[in-house]
Amino acid sequence: MKRWSFFTIFLLLLSAGIFYAAQNKHLFVSHKFGDVLDSLHGVRVYYNGSIDHINGRNRTADGYNLGLKYQCVEFVKRYYYEHYNHKMPVSYGDAKDFFDQYITDGDFNSNRGLRQYTNGSRSKPEVGDLLVMGGNVHGHVAIISEVGTRELEIIQQNPGIRGNSRRIFSLRHKDGLWTIKNDRILGWLRKEK
Repeated sequence: MKRWSFFTIFLLLLSAGIFYAAQNKHLFVSHKFGDVLDSLHGVRVYYNGSIDHINGRNRTADGYNLGLKYQCVEFVKRYYYEHYNHKMPVSYGDAKDFFDQYITDGDFNSNRGLRQYTNGSRSKPEVGDLLVMGGNVHGHVAIISEVGTRELEIIQQNPGIRGNSRRIFSLRHKDGLWTIKNDRILGWLRKEK
């Protein structure tokens, strides 16, 4: 009977340890909040930890709202501000709000001050385009960092505790339309030259 009790206690402790580790995934990550993970055109990607972690708001010296540190929105707005000197007319909102479903492919999105393209556009995505994803409550945004004929790469902030700052998607050109192969992608936005 003592042997059974010891084994039962051991299993309970092991289960509790596994449960605790699963709930605290950051225990196995070597990064801490604010660590620089990557960069594109000199604009840094910072580590945020869990996707819902927030540690204040980031604003420019002149008061322009870049977003919550270090969410995905904060990175793309900071990228557009630092790389293109672009301030979005509407500086608040979730990631999915960057894409206006009522705007026709190739028309101007006045809330963001950018040209908007629907996934399945006549315009091929370009490096520096802001990629918008839906699929959950807040959505996700990233910057297109490389474009080929059959795939493209994005750079992103806040992909999750063990997520990667870079991700590759398949790109298809068929019947005159460019489509990024992922059901979550709504489209992309571009600063006019």
